[in-house]
Amino acid sequence: MAPIETTHRVNDQIRLSPIRVVDQEGKMLGVIPTSEAQRLAFEAGLDLVEVAPNERPPVCRIMDYGKFKYEQKKKHSTNTKQHQVQIKEIRLRPKIGEHDIEFKVKQAREFLGHKDKVKFNVIFRGRENAHHDRGRQMLAEIIEVLQDVAKVEKPPGMDGGRSMSAILSPKS
Repeated sequence: MAPIETTHRVNDQIRLSPIRVVDQEGKMLGVIPTSEAQRLAFEAGLDLVEVAPNERPPVCRIMDYGKFKYEQKKKHSTNTKQHQVQIKEIRLRPKIGEHDIEFKVKQAREFLGHKDKVKFNVIFRGRENAHHDRGRQMLAEIIEVLQDVAKVEKPPGMDGGRSMSAILSPKS
């Protein structure tokens, strides 16, 4: 049998008598002896759980303790989840159209809104390698358009031989 956590006393761990009992529907049964409350819980196929140990007499509830613990754990884990930051990559070419750039910027704005970083990559092929200035100019324009929601983490620069990139992160 798995060890029961000591946050709540359950069934035989409840020593004080008498106790105030609330049944599984939430109705108050009143102050009754502990043995009687344990018998009621056993007959219902549930557990007797001490929910307010500092009261006099202590308040106990007839409930499914396993389900109760599961729901508490689930509630606790949903409160502690944090967003895992990802780097979203957006690829561009030097000859890309104006509307296509606007669409990519709109996509980047959405990613930044979800607290993700965005990496813009301008890929040069063949004769496009002679126009690195066009790629740098495109990235500078994109950074300027997104400056209200993003800050530059890595300014535009060449990565290897055929691509130029810039990384933007969301403003906090």
